[in-house]
Amino acid sequence: MKPLLSKYVNRTEFASYDDFYQNLKITAPEHFNFAYDVVDVYAEHDPDRLAIVWCDDHGNEDFISFGDLRQRSNRCANYFRSLGIGRGDHVMLILKGRHEFWPCLLALHKLGAVAIPATHMLKDHDIVYRIQLAAIKAVVCVKSDDLLEQVDSAQQQTGDILKIKISVGCNREDWHDYDAAMPEQSMNFPPLPFTERPLNNDIMLLYFTSGTSGFPKMVQHGFAYPLAHILTAHYWQNTRDGGLHYTVADTGWAKAVWGKIYGQWLSGSAVFVYDQERFSAPALMAKVAQYKVTTFCAPPTIYRFLIKEDLSHYDLSELKYCVVAGEPLNPEVYHRFLEKTGIRLMEAYGQTELVVTTATWPWMDPKPGSMGRPSPGYDIELHDLDDKPVEIGEEGELVIKTAAALPPGIFGGYYKDPDMTSGVWHDGFYHTGDVAWQDPDGYLWYVGRADDVIKSSGYRIGPFEVESVLMQHPAVLECAITGAPDPTRGQVVKATVVVAKGYIASDNLKSELQQFVKNATAPYKYPRIIEFVDALPKTISGKIRRVEIRGKKHA
Repeated sequence: MKPLLSKYVNRTEFASYDDFYQNLKITAPEHFNFAYDVVDVYAEHDPDRLAIVWCDDHGNEDFISFGDLRQRSNRCANYFRSLGIGRGDHVMLILKGRHEFWPCLLALHKLGAVAIPATHMLKDHDIVYRIQLAAIKAVVCVKSDDLLEQVDSAQQQTGDILKIKISVGCNREDWHDYDAAMPEQSMNFPPLPFTERPLNNDIMLLYFTSGTSGFPKMVQHGFAYPLAHILTAHYWQNTRDGGLHYTVADTGWAKAVWGKIYGQWLSGSAVFVYDQERFSAPALMAKVAQYKVTTFCAPPTIYRFLIKEDLSHYDLSELKYCVVAGEPLNPEVYHRFLEKTGIRLMEAYGQTELVVTTATWPWMDPKPGSMGRPSPGYDIELHDLDDKPVEIGEEGELVIKTAAALPPGIFGGYYKDPDMTSGVWHDGFYHTGDVAWQDPDGYLWYVGRADDVIKSSGYRIGPFEVESVLMQHPAVLECAITGAPDPTRGQVVKATVVVAKGYIASDNLKSELQQFVKNATAPYKYPRIIEFVDALPKTISGKIRRVEIRGKKHA
């Protein structure tokens, strides 16, 4: 059976980026449901087609076909229904890298319920926030440290909102036991009648944003959203029929649905899942080699660790294509990875509110540090503070035209928060809050969140450009540039630095790094403050939480 991609696009092959941008059209049929219309179709016509290759740190592995997946998701749907979960109910999934995430997610799609993936790093106050704002009826939770206790505590603080608790991997009092219940469920689940299925704009997923610049917001996506990830998977990640794609992401974060299910399966690729308890670059690369991963996606954080390894120790002969997103890629990392693997890193930009929005597409030569050119259906402009388009080479907020047509995969607004929605989406434009500039070739270059841009003595300084310089110094493993208050200059540049192996944090190293930046770029950009830390604060998706760094007081 051929991949289902061609059923939902007008064309699959394009001669150039311009041909692709101008002519690709994605069509969502009425009442589209990914579980029924993709997973079950593969299971019916090609049941042995591989869907998931799963492994962990303890030698466990699972090769899951679409036939298997239909049976597991049907059992799960019957189980959820028996507990009283149905259409429109909100269910939080806290499952780390467990393979149970996929049948649970698909079961919720089949029932027309709303899935709310969440990270296992939440504490009780985080869970209280989510239960109250999203009216969460049920939670499916893996045993991880004291996570179940955190959920219990949150339930006690939120009254009778959370009614159903399902544990995975353990038997706990007052919790339903997923592992014990699943074998008792029927493998048959009659599909909802077509007229009873959710509408394409009904909420399918709710995601709490990472909170890099403030408190998490609830982003809602409808049932047609998976089709927009054809852009993400087939055309940016370059996934192909019969391939094995690995996106490094926890299931609690939106990057998981960017890289671990929708677009990859539509293009015919299986997905690789490594349930890694603690990040280790050597262990990750060993798995990539062992299972013959063909396409790979990770945030810059991961690549910064990979280039410090001797990659010649691993058989990467099957690895054909690598992409990067989450934050801008420092050119030094790009060149080192290319030198070690012969593979060019293809960058992209997007948000939880969107799918891949700009990218270095297969027809384009990468410019390290650039986030590429717009996706089909995304009419992008850069606006100044008066909301007027800027000139080529000038910085402006990246905005997306929505008056004539909605771009593929754009969110349906912030859940139950029309004021916040209208604050970023008004007058025919969605405002991303991200600042960029465009070069004469049409490539876009990320500067930072509007709040991240540093204003010092009349100069505007983007954190990425200073970070890119610092990353070239061998003593710097990771760094983050933020603005620190200053009574004279308004703000000064601060560098928060993680020192590489073999180097020692010291006043001498501070002076050396400051001079290094002065020699490599305009002197006013050098960091007047340097703080050495063991690790940078990050979201679960690997993005640096500059808001947390900015919140620290400076001596």
